[in-house]
Amino acid sequence: MNISQRIMGAPAENGGLGLQSCVSVLFPLPLPKAYDYLCAVGDAPEPGTFVRAPFGPREVTGVVWPSNGDPAAPEKLKAIIDVIDAPPLSGELIDFINWTADYTMFPLGAILRMVMRVSDALEGPRMQTAFVAGGAKPARLTPQRKAVLDIASDAPMTTAELASAAGVSDGVVRGLADAGALTRVDIDPDPPFDPPDLSRAGHNLSDDQQFAADEIKKTVARGEHKAILIDGVTGSGKTEVYLEAVAEALKLDPAAQVLILLPEIALTLPFLGRVEERFAAAPAPWHSELTGAQRRRTWRRVAEGSARLVVGARSALFLPFPNLKLIVVDEEHDNAYKQEEGVIYHARDLSVARGARAGFPVILASATPSLETVVNVDEGRYGAVGLPARFAEAALPDIGLIDMREDAPEAGKWLSPALVKAIDERLSTDEQSMLFLNRRGYAPMTLCRRCGHKMTAPGSDTMLVEHRFDKRLVCHHTGFSMPKPSACPECNAVDSLTPCGPGVERVAEEARARWPDANISVLSSDTAPGPRAMREVLDAMQNGEIDILIATQVAAKGHHFPNLTLVGVVDADLGLSGGDLRAGERTYQLLSQVTGRAGRAKKPGRALLQTYQPHAGVLQALASGDRDAFLAAEAEGRRSLGYPPYGRLASVTLRSRDEIALDNMAKAMRMAAPLADGVEILGPARTPIYRLRGIARQRMLVKARRNVHLQAYLSDWLSRIKKTSVVRISVDINPYNFL
Repeated sequence: MNISQRIMGAPAENGGLGLQSCVSVLFPLPLPKAYDYLCAVGDAPEPGTFVRAPFGPREVTGVVWPSNGDPAAPEKLKAIIDVIDAPPLSGELIDFINWTADYTMFPLGAILRMVMRVSDALEGPRMQTAFVAGGAKPARLTPQRKAVLDIASDAPMTTAELASAAGVSDGVVRGLADAGALTRVDIDPDPPFDPPDLSRAGHNLSDDQQFAADEIKKTVARGEHKAILIDGVTGSGKTEVYLEAVAEALKLDPAAQVLILLPEIALTLPFLGRVEERFAAAPAPWHSELTGAQRRRTWRRVAEGSARLVVGARSALFLPFPNLKLIVVDEEHDNAYKQEEGVIYHARDLSVARGARAGFPVILASATPSLETVVNVDEGRYGAVGLPARFAEAALPDIGLIDMREDAPEAGKWLSPALVKAIDERLSTDEQSMLFLNRRGYAPMTLCRRCGHKMTAPGSDTMLVEHRFDKRLVCHHTGFSMPKPSACPECNAVDSLTPCGPGVERVAEEARARWPDANISVLSSDTAPGPRAMREVLDAMQNGEIDILIATQVAAKGHHFPNLTLVGVVDADLGLSGGDLRAGERTYQLLSQVTGRAGRAKKPGRALLQTYQPHAGVLQALASGDRDAFLAAEAEGRRSLGYPPYGRLASVTLRSRDEIALDNMAKAMRMAAPLADGVEILGPARTPIYRLRGIARQRMLVKARRNVHLQAYLSDWLSRIKKTSVVRISVDINPYNFL
């Protein structure tokens, strides 16, 4: 019997209620607040409880939310339909959802939707039929039946599992069950994850690693909030250090849960095996490549608390942990932690906030920490431990700059003589090389030699990238794809469309022509479109089956190639332009990570960076290995301009298909901006990519001093604007993307 049936004697529109009380319910919809509903006195569900309630013409699953203010008059309220038998959201998670909504300025219900994204997890799956050994001996024992009975045991196996293991059809298994030779049992299709073996010792640690692990374990043991940076060079063993802290957190509380965040799905799959080896149990995974059933299993087991160790991408932060005690953010500097669509947030920043509000430690790990994190360490808000050397006998690679003005490639080529010579030397000694270029496809731009027309995506200002392997032109921003035309669509000149600039496919074409006997592979999200395909190439590289790997940033971090001794960066200047306030920092981080793939075992490594700007500060810092000097210069530049982390920044973006309405709204917003001490409005201005999928965009940047409550200012500003459905307005606190 549901709640509305248990409550008696009220008006019909309230479900027949007599004695009644009121609860607030938040729905996973883009709504700013919870709504009041009636329920029975004495049966009022606690905050965090999942319920079903009428919302408009339909029934919607929501969560009982802490009430704010006086409820509406009972006669105006509808009744909750049912209470769902599922673990409730914790008070800590409710607090985190409220805080995240306030910080990101997205509706409260939109944040809840990220928690409730697995729609079928609350109901639970239907039990599956499985079989165990035991029962009557079949009257007729064929070889196929005998094979099944030999495999059957006390451990339940489904029809498909038994048939596959025995090499027979499903009908053979069903026939044995019908004959009573196998015993049917019901099993949960979402089995619990095995608990980690906390008696299992980790790898032997170096003195530096042991000191770092001990320091972090002290913080974990105190059970207090502190953000701690593991600042270790590439190959220094940061992972083994924080796995010791993970083990400590799990030992201290038998119900404790730990979350390890990784920036890339490609890193997640091999890392799961590494964690399983450490704890003799597979962690619960969470990333976009999981099937619906796998996502349901992880969500359910996290919510009930039996999934004690979770490894996942940024959205794992919104899983319904009832007892989260530690978060690890690996590669904390990585831009992949920034969610740019839907609710805009940075998982690193929200991880620190979640730890601070719930009172548990957060570990940040990186070989190239973000300037924000470095400044927080310098100013005493975060702790830090250092790993200044690579583990065991490995040494950091020697990094050299190739001045392309003096050592230019042959006409129509992209590899300088110095880089070609270095690869020749590695091939002669059976060592591996990697050529890095963070450009997918064959060429980043296609234009007409006759009229100068540039090929762009329909309704967009984005260039179409030629993919010669597929013989198509592709937009990497919108996903638009088309065969390469034989004639220019502007002037109709035949065979006039020519590729401009190199992508990884074009570099691979040059490499294959130059080294025809070498085993050459290309790795990008186009050539390996899924994590498993990507792992095949990475495993082949790790096993020494590839001589030259030509790759984008998917190969830049988290990978260990023992025989890789040379990394050549084809275009080290690529990230230095564009007006992004973090351009220099991003370039340093990316190139540090990619050059750090060389020389990670016993053989020494070398990296060569082709550049037309050899005197650029970021490249000089890479060549000299003076990271601290680079960060100091970067910090001074940001401080002088009042940019993060020395000031606050928000992006207000306006989008519309109607450019006149967009212009009018942008002007009206600029005029309505409140005057406030310490706040400066930049813009409005067209975004660098003005049109995308037929939608035009303008942006204003709000720059403020660190002591300004930026969200309060933005709320006041937006409240003065008459909203219209023609123009969409979105806010990004601390933006990372300026395109």
